[in-house]
Parts: sequence; structure tokens; C-alpha cells
Amino acid sequence: MAGRFFRRNSNTNQASPKTNDGVLVLEENMPSEVKSAAVAPAAAPELPDFVNERVALHRFLLDKINLSILDTMEEDEIHDELRPLVRDYAKTNNFPLNSTELEKLISDIGDEMMGLGPIEPLLEDDTISDILIVGSGTVFIERFGKVEATKVRFKDEDHLMRIINKIVASVGRRVDESSPLVDARLADGSRVNVAVRPVAVDGPQVSIRKFSKKPYSLDRLVDNGALARGMAELLAAAVEGKVSMIISGGTGSGKTTMLNALSAFIPHDERLVTIEDAAELQLQQPHVVRLETRPPTVDGRNEIMQRDLVKNALRMRPDRVIIGEVRGSEAFDMLQAMNTGHEGSMSTVHANSPRDAIGRIEQMVGMAGMPMSQSSIRAQISSAVQLFLQLTRLRDGTRRLVSISEVTGMEGDIIQLQEIMRFQRLGVDDSGKIHGEFRASGIRPKFLEDLETMGLRLNSEFFDPSKVL
Repeated sequence: MAGRFFRRNSNTNQASPKTNDGVLVLEENMPSEVKSAAVAPAAAPELPDFVNERVALHRFLLDKINLSILDTMEEDEIHDELRPLVRDYAKTNNFPLNSTELEKLISDIGDEMMGLGPIEPLLEDDTISDILIVGSGTVFIERFGKVEATKVRFKDEDHLMRIINKIVASVGRRVDESSPLVDARLADGSRVNVAVRPVAVDGPQVSIRKFSKKPYSLDRLVDNGALARGMAELLAAAVEGKVSMIISGGTGSGKTTMLNALSAFIPHDERLVTIEDAAELQLQQPHVVRLETRPPTVDGRNEIMQRDLVKNALRMRPDRVIIGEVRGSEAFDMLQAMNTGHEGSMSTVHANSPRDAIGRIEQMVGMAGMPMSQSSIRAQISSAVQLFLQLTRLRDGTRRLVSISEVTGMEGDIIQLQEIMRFQRLGVDDSGKIHGEFRASGIRPKFLEDLETMGLRLNSEFFDPSKVL
């Protein structure tokens, strides 16, 4: 039973020699009652309250443990010191565990204290998508699209910085006053952004976008209402047929999730090169080359930017180049790739509409410093990108694919877009849930003929505006 709920953390440190006194516990007596106040219970019925109990146990142990000597003790010694505390806590709070399960809990808690401490239970909760640490005393989570407070805390700022340094050092990066901003990732692929003093006025700020152990497929996204079946069929055919596309949306709208889901339809005989600031894409193809940027060293040298990686990727004989997110001058090289035999390439961009996405890409191409007129930049975009997908996180926390738009060419100096499918909002119920339906605009995409020549045929009803998709 315990095996379902607790997983041994593989991210344990190498132990150091034992301290002179070997004492880990500062206080010996356990209070008769410890209130279990932790994360709000998960909505999924199959998840136990042990996540809450483990967070509460962490909070109690933080007041009892001398963290400064934690890294100087052997793993077995830590478990020996924790055992009486955890046993008494389990007895006081009526944990329904037998002796074997209790030993497993002690082992897990010991590993967590040596790992990422108080947030380990949150990392293991599959219903949580984001962990947001606001200084040592405040931790928020996002669950099912809604942000909520927790009672998880770190002992003090030094404790939080110890965890932060453990995270960034594992990927060869650093964070301090001279380099107060850093992107990193956890061992499981979760994306981490850190800001520390002096730029973070109220103490270290950590944002963790959790890595999904079960990547969302298009079928799962359809089942969750993120898009309609007809939309999924169109996009699956477009990816297989090498239609280049940009996925646009705001922060937390599901761009990377959509990119991962769509990538499943790339044929397995193609060579893919992915480029990211912090590697988080979960491609299932057998032939994937993953490239990741590198920040500058202490003396400001040896930085490797996304643009450098895109340029290098074009020398690696890729069939497609997939850029996790376009943020700057690499947009120029991405367009060059899409225009020079790497059709079907994909990327994401922060924007609130397909038209805004075009404007942002135009600005980013201008950052490359190439002697190009506005008209020629727009011509490059028009010839390189065929589809724009717009994602939105609605006020009720749900995420929707609200528009699929096709680039049809240029009219004068203006890039022409035609919307193929959209999400229409119909209203809001008493609980605040937004209701709507997916419909076609009635326009058949221009690339449909190309898909049909490849044997990729779509149901004509998908483009009937009188029917709900």
C-alpha cells in the first residue's frame, strides 16, 4: 500500500563524515498533538491525505532539526535520528501504517530532508502543475488552473537558498548577487526559474513548472475540453504533413503541453533537433537531439544563446527544428530554417492573438540586426509559417485552444490571416465556469490539398460552420 503513495527520492547527496557530537535533533520531546495543516486536499479522489501529513511532518521537523549539520551526516545516521520522531508523530496522529510502511515513510522523509525538503511532497502530487515559492515563509501552488496558498514553509532564508543552490548546481549553473536570475531544471525535467536578492526584494523567489510524468496526448486534451475532436484531427494531419506552425499564448496557457502533444504525430523516421533554455520537451521519437542554452560564466564569457544553437542545428542535418520558445533574435534563424527545407518545424511565442504573435516575431527578427525592411521581414514570416494556434487560460482556470488561423500570403505589406476554427464563449454559470463551443469558420485551409496528396484526408464536416466540432 505504501508503495503507491511514497517514492524513494533518487536525488540524494553523497554523505560526509559524522559531526563531533552526531546530534541531529535539537529538541527531544514531541508535543502531544501536532495539527496537520498543509496543502488543500487534492480534488482527485484516489489521492490520499498523506501528502498533507507529510507536509505537516516536514513543518514539525524543521523546528526540531539542525539543518546546518544535515549534510555532514551519513544517510543511515539521519534515518536513525529521524526514526523516533517520525514514529511518535505517526502514533500521535494515528497514521494507518504498519511497521514496514512506517519504515518506508522514515526512509522517504530522510531522503526528502536531504533532497528538496518541504516541497518534495508537492513535487510528487500529480494534481499540482506549478509550485510558487515567495520567500522562505510562503508557498503557493497551482492545481487545476487555480492558484492556492499552502502552509508549506522553509525554516529560514538560508534553508531556502540551500535548496536553490542544490537545484542550480545540479545543472552546472549558479545564483548569487552577481547573477541573481537563473533558469534551471530538476532531475525529472521540471522547469525552474529563480530570482534572489538584490533583484528579489522580499527574498528568494522560485517558480517550478512541474514535469508531467504522463505527457498529455491530443486525446487527453480533447477529453479535458481543451480542443474539439475536429481540431485535433486537423492538427494531427498538419503535423504529419509538415505544416510549419507557431503556438501562441500567455504564460501558463498550455503552449508547451500542446507542443508536446502535437509532436507525437511527427513520423518516427525523422531526425529532430530541439532547442530550449531549459530542456523540458518530452518527444517520443527515437531520433531526437536535445540542445540547451548556457549562461555566461562569472567573467561574462562562454554564453551560448538560443540563436547560436539554432545556427548550429542547421548544420546537424535535422528534418525539423523545434524551438521551445522564441524570445529574441533567434526568430530570424528559425524563419530561415522553415524556409530552407525544414518544413514542419514548430515553436511557441508569448502573445495574446495570432496577429499579436506575428507582430512579436517581426520585432524579434528586427533584433537580429539584419539589414531587412519591414516588408521583407513580413514576407519571410508569410512564407515560413503556415499555421498559428492561439491558446488561452480562461478566468475559470481552464485552458482552451481558442483559434486556429492560417497564413494565406501577403496583401501589400500586410500578412493575411484566415481563421479556420475557433472557440466561442456562450456564457458563465453560477459557479463561474465558462461555457462555450468549438466551431469552424466555414473556410477550408489552403494546405488541405497538399495533405490529401499525401493520403491525409479529413472529414469535410470538420469545416461546416453549422455544426459544433
